[in-house]
Amino acid sequence: MAEARARREFAEEVVVRLRQAGYQALWAGGCVRDILLGLSPADYDVATDATPDQVMLSLPYRSLTMGASFGVVRVRHPRQKGNEVEIATFRSDLAYVDGRRPVGVVYSSPREDAERRDFTINGMFMDPIGGEVVDYVGGRADLDARVLRAIGDPASRFEEDKLRLLRAVRFACRFDLRVEPRTDEAIRAMASEVTVVSPERIAQELRRMLAPRSRARAMDALMRLGLIAAVLPPLVETVGLFQGKPMQPEGDLWDHLLLTLELLPGSPSFPLAFAALLHDVGKPATRRAHCGRVGYHNHEAVGARTADHLCRRLKLSNVERERIVWLVANHQYLGEAEKLREAKLKRMLAQPGIDELLALHRADAMATRGHAGHVDYCESYLEHQPTGPINPPPLLTGHDLVRHGLKPGASFAAILDRVREAQLERRIHSKREALDLVDRDLTGGDEPRPAETSPATAD
Repeated sequence: MAEARARREFAEEVVVRLRQAGYQALWAGGCVRDILLGLSPADYDVATDATPDQVMLSLPYRSLTMGASFGVVRVRHPRQKGNEVEIATFRSDLAYVDGRRPVGVVYSSPREDAERRDFTINGMFMDPIGGEVVDYVGGRADLDARVLRAIGDPASRFEEDKLRLLRAVRFACRFDLRVEPRTDEAIRAMASEVTVVSPERIAQELRRMLAPRSRARAMDALMRLGLIAAVLPPLVETVGLFQGKPMQPEGDLWDHLLLTLELLPGSPSFPLAFAALLHDVGKPATRRAHCGRVGYHNHEAVGARTADHLCRRLKLSNVERERIVWLVANHQYLGEAEKLREAKLKRMLAQPGIDELLALHRADAMATRGHAGHVDYCESYLEHQPTGPINPPPLLTGHDLVRHGLKPGASFAAILDRVREAQLERRIHSKREALDLVDRDLTGGDEPRPAETSPATAD
């Protein structure tokens, strides 16, 4: 609350100082929309008739001029880290030649500045001192009517900047707005052209759509409007693939993916939400009918490869890509957790991403059967696990085997893996016992009887 108040006060101060210097200054765009919706703006933009040079001369703040060629300056609060305001000169855009940015701008009037913007709800100005809304494009009426409408001709607005095709969906779903028919029609007609936008910017829009509670609705809108076919094409094949799941007896695979996405807890990370969207993407390619039954053998491995391809296509970071692929590859691994050997269970539960994997398992199970007993079991195991760390340091290393007289070779990995399994299943507890196990294996001796296990560790 204090941070939001500080942002607002700094944005007001910027307006006051520009006016004291003799210039017009108003809040503009998204912050005005958010205020009218009763929300706290994440950031503030100021529109003015001062040029970038005049802005920098008029304000006693540190200025960033990366966008000065387009009439944009960003100023920073002198003492509050992260508190910044973007200031743009009233402008009209010159021709768009790449479907993303104009070749330049010319300074203009507030009305012309409003008319160059994307959607009416983002085209309003506000006087922060008097509270008056300056609306040249009908944004306030559309906001009251819960309508998303492109300013002017929708096709022209989208032709200028193809990223607006995705932004339209994000705004409509985030604010629960109905897309005006002509705007809707233009998005459908131009959906395939969104690929001229850089993969990084497409990924950023997906991040913003997958975080809020409206994430499933946003993905469904992307599918309906033809944008999924452009940015995540393998998902198109999930539509019409009948599932017959208890929670959705008439639903197809796409319905299941959306329900899984919706059932994720809170505000999931982007890797978790994206993995939920993709977790069954391997099913269309692996669908096989046998003796009247349909199966999807190895769909998680096929899905993981598809997820990896999509992540690379969107140029996600290696950290994000690896987590997403791991989640998709293992989204069924704990389905029968109660039957797993204790070593296998421990190895998975000790993974850094286990909380997200369990969240995906729970959402998938709830979307399938309406209950998630295997997740309850895993969470209970983590809370009440047998004595000792779930991921203890290994009892033996390769150096220990060499010191024990073994010649290094390919067999080392199998020997260490067998020792590790015995350790995790609590059949051995010391280096001496580990070396004894190695000796018995090498001589063909019998392995000691496993210690008595609890029901949680039985096969």
